[in-house]
Amino acid sequence: MDGPECAGCRERDAIIAELKAELEALKRRVEELEARVRINSSNSSLPPSADPPSAPKPPPKPPTGRKPGGQNGHPGHNRPRLNPSEIVLHLPTECEHCHQPLSQGPLPNDPPPTFRQVVELPPVLAWIIEHQAHARTCPNCRHVTWGKMPPEVLAHGFGPKLTAAVAFLSGRCRLSKRTLREIFQAIFGLPMSVGSISNAEREATAALEQPYVQAQEEVRQAQSKNADETGWALRGKLCWMWMAVAQRAALFTISMSRGREGLQQLLGGQIHGTIGSDRWGPYNSIDLKNRQVCWAHLKRDFQKWVDWGRQTRKLGQEGLEAVKRVFEAWGHFREKALDRPGLQAALEPVKRDLQAALEAGISCPNHKAAQFCRNVLALYPALWTFARVEGVEPTNNLAERTLRPAVIWRKISFGNWSASGCRFVERILTTVQTLQLQHRPVLDYLLEAVAAHRTARPPQALIPTGA
Repeated sequence: MDGPECAGCRERDAIIAELKAELEALKRRVEELEARVRINSSNSSLPPSADPPSAPKPPPKPPTGRKPGGQNGHPGHNRPRLNPSEIVLHLPTECEHCHQPLSQGPLPNDPPPTFRQVVELPPVLAWIIEHQAHARTCPNCRHVTWGKMPPEVLAHGFGPKLTAAVAFLSGRCRLSKRTLREIFQAIFGLPMSVGSISNAEREATAALEQPYVQAQEEVRQAQSKNADETGWALRGKLCWMWMAVAQRAALFTISMSRGREGLQQLLGGQIHGTIGSDRWGPYNSIDLKNRQVCWAHLKRDFQKWVDWGRQTRKLGQEGLEAVKRVFEAWGHFREKALDRPGLQAALEPVKRDLQAALEAGISCPNHKAAQFCRNVLALYPALWTFARVEGVEPTNNLAERTLRPAVIWRKISFGNWSASGCRFVERILTTVQTLQLQHRPVLDYLLEAVAAHRTARPPQALIPTGA
């Protein structure tokens, strides 16, 4: 029969068990909070600009032993000789040796002149064309008849080059409308309102409609491309900037969804080709054989598990070793020390070792690390697509570099306040980044597109045929 002492023991044991469970929960919580404190750009998706002061500094590059500046043999970047607007002559009047007066005109034996060009801005940069409609009074009936201005003159207050310059400075240089207004006033002597700048952006948006459709078709049909997304804002409400980049074109679109709807808005309902991306959920709708998961993101994740603590350190170390071997093999392939079958053979032991490490990690006491292992194993075939598909790289760096101007613009502008502003951002970013991929001048293209729009003719192709 149970006595009072036995009842007290059971109560004591229950309290001890409860306290032990609470202690274990607190230990896990402390470990998680300490790991959060150690989060930085090397073990997460945080940009380096968001690193806390305690973040480890990147390892310094070893000194090369070379002097700073241009090295012997590097291609020169001298300023080219320009067509002069004005020539100022500096003529000698007498011989510096015998003081004989010299002719002011050139003689047959004279060497060619030396020159130095000084570049200056003219006093007035804006070319103002004033159209005047004059009236004439009929001497017979005294009726006053006015001259009629052409419709194209009445339609626009700014010429196509000025409109293109507004779009260039706003979309390529990411200047705010008030900064643009100050530039045009201070440098060009041209008063311009914020509303006029917005009107110029709207005209550029219309002029770039067909080029945007061309880029959209090019990216959607490309056999390999990379995609990424970042936050944006519309009237202060969170939305998302989606971007995809192929060999010859980049495509930007702003969506209210960061889910599958946003991805479909970017790439269409039927996705073609191979997509390189991070592990964000909506990309899971893509068949694994048509997907490449970014190894740079994996590297940061494995570093996080190294930094997290003793329970996850082994998983992180084995993952970082796999990342190192992958990038070494890829480097040999890019240097043509390995062909594609050689690359695939070099990666086979890495695939086996990493799979074994991830399968062991499923039993990790840290439930987040265990879930990470399950998630990566579910995507495992997509880690190795770059080894078998031409044109696919193991990282998503191309997309992140292409998206970077949009990220900077968002930090400066805080997004848009109208749907028309979003369309301008989509089309100007698509045009600018596509032209830069093709090494084509941006301002020249914008000028031609605006001029074509005003005369109702098709603009120059953004994606040259046969290129």
